[in-house]
Amino acid sequence: MGQRYRRFIIPVLIVIAAAVWLVLPTNPGIHIGPINRDVQIVRGLDLQGGLRVLLEADLPDTVNITSDQMNTARNIVENRVNGLGVSEPVVQVAGNRRILVELPGVSDPQEAINTIKETGLLEFVALDNQQEALTLVGQTIKTDFGQSNSTQVQPTPGPGTPQATTPPSTATTAPTATATASPDLTGTPEPTTAATAAAGSAASPTPTGPNKVFHTVMTGTALSGAQAGRNPTTGEYLVQFQLTNEGSKIFGDYTSSHVGGYLAIVLDNKVISAPRINSAIVGGSGEITGSFTQQEANNLAVQLRYGSLPIPLKVAEINSVGPTLGQDSLRKSAIAGVVGLLVVIAFMALYYRLPGLVADLALLSYAAITFSLFKLIPVTLTLPGIAGFVLSIGVAVDANILIFERMKEELRAGKSLVHAIDLGFSRAWPSIRDSNLSTLITCAILFWFGNTFGASIVKGFALTLAIGVLVSLFTAITATRVFLHTVLDNLEMAKHPRWFGV
Repeated sequence: MGQRYRRFIIPVLIVIAAAVWLVLPTNPGIHIGPINRDVQIVRGLDLQGGLRVLLEADLPDTVNITSDQMNTARNIVENRVNGLGVSEPVVQVAGNRRILVELPGVSDPQEAINTIKETGLLEFVALDNQQEALTLVGQTIKTDFGQSNSTQVQPTPGPGTPQATTPPSTATTAPTATATASPDLTGTPEPTTAATAAAGSAASPTPTGPNKVFHTVMTGTALSGAQAGRNPTTGEYLVQFQLTNEGSKIFGDYTSSHVGGYLAIVLDNKVISAPRINSAIVGGSGEITGSFTQQEANNLAVQLRYGSLPIPLKVAEINSVGPTLGQDSLRKSAIAGVVGLLVVIAFMALYYRLPGLVADLALLSYAAITFSLFKLIPVTLTLPGIAGFVLSIGVAVDANILIFERMKEELRAGKSLVHAIDLGFSRAWPSIRDSNLSTLITCAILFWFGNTFGASIVKGFALTLAIGVLVSLFTAITATRVFLHTVLDNLEMAKHPRWFGV
């Protein structure tokens, strides 16, 4: 039995070495092939300060707001605050009508508030050739409609005019749905309901270059709906969209005279897709096909449906939060944590002797693996999150205590050392399993509560505690067992009974 576990010593050491490398403060990050990301500690609002904004639906209480509308508004707001470059912003639905936004380390509160309150602008923009369709996806462009001072002004027929001196004001939403190749735009004969739409027509070619102003054919107000779908013949994912009556006429006129051309779909001045017009779209609906994954098709459908917020939002509350702990307090807290860990290590070594020293090695491995996961995921560390991590250290020690007490009982009963180790683990496992499972269930309940009611500090505590419990199961059941068999299998306990506290 011991030989089987000793075979895992190399994989366990590799995991520990990788964790220690990630924990190092001088770690340069992971830069291997297409993977290019920094691995840094992410501090929460209470550790570095920032801005907390509570948004509320600007509608009468009698108006019913669906969970889908709130979740979509949350996604759009999150896209906007991500453009600020804020490290790990928290954007979550709080109740039925509110969205909580936490921006750690934000330097310009007014810029953040303006970004959150922005309304997305969706445009269908004329392109001159395939080269533009291939190169502009993901890029910011200028449009004659987007440069208007008011986003309520509808585009007018006629060519766009270049404006080289004044750069446009662009929003910060990053595109999330882009095809790997130029998609196609085709029509279907299904009519749609009537509503108001933006007007527009074909544009004549405009000067090329970075200052080129593209012509907006139609805005998102002409769409009545969009959803992701799948071609039943080819199995490819696509996006189906529907137009209003007036939008259908505008789109039909333009696509009829531009078959084979390209039309960019632009959200907040950023091109998210540039499909080719395969045929005239005169039936009030169409399809965007291309090399989409299911997630890309869903994201594009959401962006087409909700280029602007589905419900109006107002700022109900704004709090500028200072760091709860200053640099001196953080230093003292780190010292206290190290002292506490050393006390636990000393207790295990003095009381359980040689097995305790092995457990101390596993405990240090546990701390390194857990902290490396916090940096790798990453987990936003807050004061409650740190408390959850410290509490999980106690859980990890508790598992080792249960194992060693059962192991000592087997040694006193005359069992061999190898047999006593295996019996100690097997007989302590039901207690370890049940206690950790109950803790994980509690973490799930706390996480759900925090997510539902916007209590981010509760979510942080639940998340770090759950990660710590899962890692402690690995270190207590796998790492400690491997270390014990590797170190103790060749010792004769009868010659050194005091080494085991028997």
